[in-house]
Amino acid sequence: MLAIIFILTALTVALFALTLMRFRPGQGAMVARLDQMQGGDTTPGELVARRRRQARSERLKSVLQVLGQRLEGGRKDTTEVRRFLLQAGYTDPNAVSIYWATRVGLAFGLPIAGLLLLPLIGAGRTQVMLGLVWLGTIGWIGPTFFVRSRLKARQKEVQLALPDMLDMLVVCVEAGLGLNQALVRVADEIDHVSTVMSEQLTMVNLEMRAGTPRDEALKNFGERTGVADIRSLVSMLVQTDRFGTSVADALRVHSDTMRTKRRQRAEEAAAKTTIKLVFPLVLFVFPAMFVVVLGPTAIALYRTFSKL
Repeated sequence: MLAIIFILTALTVALFALTLMRFRPGQGAMVARLDQMQGGDTTPGELVARRRRQARSERLKSVLQVLGQRLEGGRKDTTEVRRFLLQAGYTDPNAVSIYWATRVGLAFGLPIAGLLLLPLIGAGRTQVMLGLVWLGTIGWIGPTFFVRSRLKARQKEVQLALPDMLDMLVVCVEAGLGLNQALVRVADEIDHVSTVMSEQLTMVNLEMRAGTPRDEALKNFGERTGVADIRSLVSMLVQTDRFGTSVADALRVHSDTMRTKRRQRAEEAAAKTTIKLVFPLVLFVFPAMFVVVLGPTAIALYRTFSKL
């Protein structure tokens, strides 16, 4: 039991530290990229260390790729996993192989590490077995949990940036730009609001420049994000292009619809708060109130009946 408590505490502290490192102010991807591009303040030792890290990461990636390709061969859900990783932002062609290799490697690597470390802290045989099972489970489901949390964060960012993107698109189309030029302009302007939305729109523009039909490029945009509102926007744009109706009017109506949906989501979330508050009230607030209100009365009755 002490070993399990120690492991849980260590993992909690590690996850908390990773969360703090991930959400440090001023250390976003753009700032890190700018720091890498600045070569004036970089010493030769830092350059050598950076190249060594890149070489190690490339070697590890190649090993995971080889292992993942062997594991991926007999699976039938490769398409779903690829879409899952693509929506989470992993666009590498070998992302599926690396994903399976990471899951299998952690599922076997963490129990092996626990088998070496748990006896050192005085854990018994039963505790070691439970710890190995727990570490193997964490190693297997940990990458999936991480990718799913990243996917939800990206979808939430796209969902929040969608109204601004629609407003910019309406302004650009009403100013006389075509839909393709409007998408290029919006991709540049939306970058300070949402990096994910800017990347997705830029990818749509690159696909259209490469010769992909606009309908297919827009449908790929909806598949990459996995957001229902984006798919409805794509369907509206495809139908507008097919039937030759006004793009500006359709975008304006769709923007009003998105605002209505956003207000309805806010009202739904506000209505759910009363139900969500039932469990904290029953588990934490009501017992404390019962102790404070009924505690003195119960003590007084106990003393009275004990005298009798």
